[in-house]
Amino acid sequence: MGQRQDQAHSPPSFSRPATSTPMSAPSLFTPLEVGSTTIANRIGMSAMTRDRSTGTVPNDLMREYYTQRAKGGAGLIVTEGILITRQGTEWQEAPGIWDQAQIDGWKKITDAVHGAGSKIYAQLWHLGRVSHPQAPEQIKAGVPVYAPSAISARGGKFRFIEGHPGYVTPTEIDDPKVFVAMFKQAAVNAKTAGFDGVELHGANGYLIHQFLDSTSNTRTDAYGGSPANRARFAIETLAAMQEVFGRDVALKISPNGGYNDMGMPLADTVATYGHLLSQAAKFPTPLSYIAIARYSRYTDVEFDGKLRATQFDALETFKGYVGQGTTTKLFLNSGVQVDEAEELVRSGAIAGVFFGMNWLAHPDFAKRVEKGKPLDNPPNVAHMYGSQGPDPVVGYTDYPAATY
Repeated sequence: MGQRQDQAHSPPSFSRPATSTPMSAPSLFTPLEVGSTTIANRIGMSAMTRDRSTGTVPNDLMREYYTQRAKGGAGLIVTEGILITRQGTEWQEAPGIWDQAQIDGWKKITDAVHGAGSKIYAQLWHLGRVSHPQAPEQIKAGVPVYAPSAISARGGKFRFIEGHPGYVTPTEIDDPKVFVAMFKQAAVNAKTAGFDGVELHGANGYLIHQFLDSTSNTRTDAYGGSPANRARFAIETLAAMQEVFGRDVALKISPNGGYNDMGMPLADTVATYGHLLSQAAKFPTPLSYIAIARYSRYTDVEFDGKLRATQFDALETFKGYVGQGTTTKLFLNSGVQVDEAEELVRSGAIAGVFFGMNWLAHPDFAKRVEKGKPLDNPPNVAHMYGSQGPDPVVGYTDYPAATY
């Protein structure tokens, strides 16, 4: 397939094309306690970058998009990645949550989602080394591109910057606790905006993931070196977010890596994520859920003729670490089909599933599954990441619902 790094975004979780009538899935339509709230079903909507905000401010079109999917039966919606501070994002029109205008915009969305009977978590996001100093928002921020270590990611093209430059060598973060505080403040803002909880974006090669991975983190202080040290930043960030949201804090991880030049040897991967998950299981206040994004060929990349990801069964490897006598629920993400989801939930292997592409193309995805309606809307790939024409609704809010 070749490199996908020039997609330059936190990619939607792609499912294989599904156009047939979904099978009966009664296990997916049982309620589930997630943190301090109860969701109506096990069919979650995963975070999908869509780039429709007004600058960095959520708008009424985004409210319509999320409301459509809440009305379509989503048990739990996770927002697209929300920037916790001004950063040089790889695509424009990604929303933030560091000022009052953004908080007010998200409040309209959370109110609408709640009014439609669904729950919504904010996915909190820092890009780390995959920002660019020439991007408009990074220039406005007036700070360097920061990362755990001064190691640039391979691949990537900033298509809106003249010359389409790739990633730069970042500036090493001096004090990681400053960034922990940024995540905590973003959680405070998310609470004000009415979110039911927050999901820490620990996947897809962004800042949390960069600290975890030994290929992007070569620090020699307490935040680098051993698996325990590399997991420290994620653990401290989750704990800080819990000071705001208590039980309603979640974590998303993608242990296989691949995207954004991530991936460690298998033994290091198991040791690092095993430590992270085992420590999370010891929190006095359990996390609400942990979402594991399993290996995806779509998000893997090639360098020097080799695929970047570490290929192994992440669910089978790590499912035993989640829960461990706590109330933390396990969700699976990435390419899960309805029949597979039903069997995994029915068997007790997982508590729920986050679907991506099917929610993108079917605003009533859960209702279609429940009523046996076909999944027959082809995704408009050209308009996946932002509007590529004068009408931003195209490929966003113009997908039709089924007739019931």
